[in-house]
Amino acid sequence: MDKLLFGDNQFFGINHMSEEKARAQAMRFQNLDAIMEVLDSAYDEGIRTFMCTTHDRVAQIANRIGADRSRYADFTFYPCMPYAHKYANAVTEHGIVGALRGFMPADGLLGAALAGGKALATKEVDGIAKVLIDMEMKMFQGAKAPVVFIQNVFTDLLLGMGFTRAFRIFHDHITQKYNAEPAYITMNMPALLDALEKEGIERPIICSNINKIGFRMSGGYDRYLDALKSGRVRAIAMSVFASGAIPADEAIHWISELPGVESIVFGASSARNIRSTRELVDRYMGGV
Repeated sequence: MDKLLFGDNQFFGINHMSEEKARAQAMRFQNLDAIMEVLDSAYDEGIRTFMCTTHDRVAQIANRIGADRSRYADFTFYPCMPYAHKYANAVTEHGIVGALRGFMPADGLLGAALAGGKALATKEVDGIAKVLIDMEMKMFQGAKAPVVFIQNVFTDLLLGMGFTRAFRIFHDHITQKYNAEPAYITMNMPALLDALEKEGIERPIICSNINKIGFRMSGGYDRYLDALKSGRVRAIAMSVFASGAIPADEAIHWISELPGVESIVFGASSARNIRSTRELVDRYMGGV
């Protein structure tokens, strides 16, 4: 994985520090060209990986990237699924069957539909899960997507329910069908790591909050550090700046000295902020 990944929160009105700023960003990025301008700034700084939800707007981004292969030859997506609001809205508008048809992959449509129908009729969880994954991956057909994540809301719901077999289903399907690495976003990395290991998933890629002051590091700051030092996890650090509580230089310097952290994911809406973060990663982590 690249050492610096670009996230999408700023494009969809998510800002953990300021609701006012989140609203302003949501308004600004209603226009796809505005999103592409920021993505181009990141790409031109050598940041090649876009870690993104499966929001409908991301499908538009993927189409724009796919239409200009020469410009975006190295552009890589790290999809994060599912995007729950998308399904809720689609079911409300089209009903369950209509929503399924709209999200189905174009290749193997009949087979996917039959698999989904059987699964829904017999409550076969494996079949339902695989069809839903395929629906989420539809927008990335033809794109580079070597790592695929379960979103933290869903990861932590499954973890809290104790339904850890779902992680194994996801792991096997992403590996076998998409030849990609399965990965997980969580708000409690130590607990998730234990659960994944019980399912036989070794050295998983886990994205979680990791920062110097323990901001939103559920499960205990010391347990995170122990897990990182153990070599049991390939970590991606998010919220490294703790929503602005830690100066950028200090935050990235601290992260760079931690074992087990392979990447940092960050969001920014200006070329200046993107460049300054990239320069810090160059300085402390040897390049993006």
